[in-house]
Amino acid sequence: MVSYAELEEFFTGLVAAGQARGIPCAITSGMACVHFGVAATTRDCGVLCGPGHSAAFRALIARTRFRGLAANYRGNISPPLDARWMRGGWTAHFTWKTHPDETCLDVFGIAPRASSPWENELTGIYAHPNVVGEMKRTKRERDWPFSTALGGRMLESGDVRGWLHLHDIEVMRRWAKAVRPPEAIVSLRPVLGMAPFKDSLKAKRILLAEQVFWGGLDDIRIRIYQGHLRLYTSSVRRAIHEAGGAATLQASHRIRVACALRHLPFAPLRDYGLDRMVGEAKRNTGGTMGNDVIPLLPDSSRNFFGL
Repeated sequence: MVSYAELEEFFTGLVAAGQARGIPCAITSGMACVHFGVAATTRDCGVLCGPGHSAAFRALIARTRFRGLAANYRGNISPPLDARWMRGGWTAHFTWKTHPDETCLDVFGIAPRASSPWENELTGIYAHPNVVGEMKRTKRERDWPFSTALGGRMLESGDVRGWLHLHDIEVMRRWAKAVRPPEAIVSLRPVLGMAPFKDSLKAKRILLAEQVFWGGLDDIRIRIYQGHLRLYTSSVRRAIHEAGGAATLQASHRIRVACALRHLPFAPLRDYGLDRMVGEAKRNTGGTMGNDVIPLLPDSSRNFFGL
């Protein structure tokens, strides 16, 4: 079994090597949460990479061995790590075939739900907690405590954007005694206008509505991508079979690019409509939680940065 210490050493070395070569890249997701002290361990590594440097980062992955093993794309579903698709928010997936568990890497070109350029605000080889927190607004219930913990870390450091990541009413009440959210932050997240949250039942309902909204928006995003991946995955499987396999990352990449040009649009979220996505998520939230919560949902129009 690969220990977390070994995984951390490997992936931090990979990203450090990328930065040393002038590639804008940073660790995010679970491994970043461990680094910031809000998670105990993780098995996954997510990395942000500037889309224009996709080819350089892919070449670095191809020549970086782990326990003597070379990397390849993971399964047939992974899109190619190519600037044309990474600019549209696609995520590429890689694996080193360690045993009993594979060592996996997800590479994002655009940080999902980002409100600012992640490249401008790095913490060494890690994405800033604000970016990690925004990426944690998913449909997975287990991600929300990490978001709250990251928000607390930010507020401890004097970064008022931490208020945007708190989702636990007791934590929010404690922080409201120390520092009130400024109006600029409240305008982005109306529930903060209720600080110090004396009406905790109403605040809890709005917080739940926020999670339903963000989870629904994430679900729509995933559905859009998955809808295009069905034909692509079948095409990749068939092409690899006809080629007698794709033993190297380079060979697999050529096949994936050819299949992606036929089946994967470059910018599926924009093609679908960002406003349309938000509108659907709000209506679905209103249907679940009551339409009166819709005006109290966060301003998500800024959370598509880079798309």
